Amino acid sequence: MKIAIIYYSQSGNCEYVATELAKQLSADLIRLEPEKAYPSKGFKKFFWGGKSAVMGESPALVPYEFDANKYDLVIIGYPVWAGTFAPPIRTFVEQNVGGLEKLQISAFACSSGGHAEKSFDKLKALLKRDSLFPTLSLVDPYAKQSEDNLAQIEAYCAQLRERYN
Repeated sequence: MKIAIIYYSQSGNCEYVATELAKQLSADLIRLEPEKAYPSKGFKKFFWGGKSAVMGESPALVPYEFDANKYDLVIIGYPVWAGTFAPPIRTFVEQNVGGLEKLQISAFACSSGGHAEKSFDKLKALLKRDSLFPTLSLVDPYAKQSEDNLAQIEAYCAQLRERYN
């Protein structure tokens, strides 16, 4: 099975998880970057990121390479902003909606407070899917590295292998 991990990471948490997943699953990594970076500190970080997420904005992305025909499974990873997925994910889905329809989709989310379930529901709605399986929610996995986070990543990989191999 050929796997792509599509992710956006602002503070390193999602990049950390995506890299761990790629190692365990022998997956391709595709990092999304907005052409205009979001502020990374202070009030502006939360205001502009949250506003962009709540308003459903689709920022222009730095060019990336993704060919849906090369993959069986796509894992989408993102930070949770204002209860939803980060806006670069919306752009990716909108740009690749036709190719994503035929693929299995899973997702992981990183946040500072947990409770990513609402963001998974919003991603399902954008993808027009009844489910994403499996999903993984981690709280600051890079900033607060722990054996528990690694165990959750390993369990997620085991679920993927069991379901899709």
